[in-house]
Amino acid sequence: MQKKPRKKQLPKEVIDHWPEVFKDVHIDVVPLEYLNSVRVEFTDGKIWDIDINTDKKPVKDLEKSLDDLFEQYQNVIKNVDFRLDTDKVKADITKRTKKFLKLRR
Repeated sequence: MQKKPRKKQLPKEVIDHWPEVFKDVHIDVVPLEYLNSVRVEFTDGKIWDIDINTDKKPVKDLEKSLDDLFEQYQNVIKNVDFRLDTDKVKADITKRTKKFLKLRR
């Protein structure tokens, strides 16, 4: 029997930003469009903060760059922290909810 992947709850600081929505959100994948940055911590103590700006670089290029980085440094990466753009998530959810509610009337 194949084990079902466990969905992860968002970090407390994200939930605190908009608790009435984010407290019940569980994630498997976050689109790059909703990330501000990626923080990579290495075993030697170095930390890289990678700015994610999908306006300047196409998403496919960013995905490839991150995949290449993780593959190249996989043996010396201690931790990866994906920084969510909560304002963008909130704006998109609000916009889509309003649109959905208008269609339902």
